[in-house]
Amino acid sequence: MTVGERDLMGGFAKGLRVIEAFGPERQRLSIAEAAEISGLDRATARRCLLTLAQLGYADYDGKFFALTPKILRLGHAWLSATPLPTIVQPFLDRLSERLGHSASASVLDGTEIVYIARAAQKRVMSINLMPGSRLPAYSASMGRVLLATLSDAEVATILAASQIKAHTPLTRTDPQDLIAEIGRVRAQGYAVIDQELEMGLCSIAVPVSNARGKVVAAINVGAPAAMLSAEALPGHCLDALREVQVGLRPLLP
Repeated sequence: MTVGERDLMGGFAKGLRVIEAFGPERQRLSIAEAAEISGLDRATARRCLLTLAQLGYADYDGKFFALTPKILRLGHAWLSATPLPTIVQPFLDRLSERLGHSASASVLDGTEIVYIARAAQKRVMSINLMPGSRLPAYSASMGRVLLATLSDAEVATILAASQIKAHTPLTRTDPQDLIAEIGRVRAQGYAVIDQELEMGLCSIAVPVSNARGKVVAAINVGAPAAMLSAEALPGHCLDALREVQVGLRPLLP
């Protein structure tokens, strides 16, 4: 469907840009900071922030704004409307119990993956991952298998839009190296991450397709490197992950 500019609400779009300016490392923003991050002028950013505060989506202490829990209603609307989390969760529970490590599912959203379900055996990352959590696609195992479903040109576009940085000394940050690695993932059908997101954490992921062959999500298993090295992950986890792939295929929309 072609949508003309007259059909769009510019103010609504600007408000969403201000909401997206907040993040794990930007939990409190001044008007000037929100304007800079969102690319809006200060007056527009101020009106958006004050509107969010008036409606209860943000707190304002006179200098800084911070989102309130009410903002979760926006994301919960999608999570409650899609059947994916409900379908995937029992499979993750069984997978996690079988392997003794945490298992997760996610979808691709722009330059990031969004967790939609998780079964945790123990906390293996310093951050607390849960449905709605986001990670950069380029350095996450689930992100790489989802990127591998795209063409190299599409991957290059996403990488160009990503804020690529080294989370650890092992993080791949060269775009050409990442494109080559994603090509290897595409060929082998799974991705392994060796402490690229956080030291001490390894993970392996596979894509999940529906009955029509369309990739709709990714699942992974994460383990402490001291217990299960990146080299050992395929031998330990891949068969179980592929069984989940097969089991989910006829159930996914």
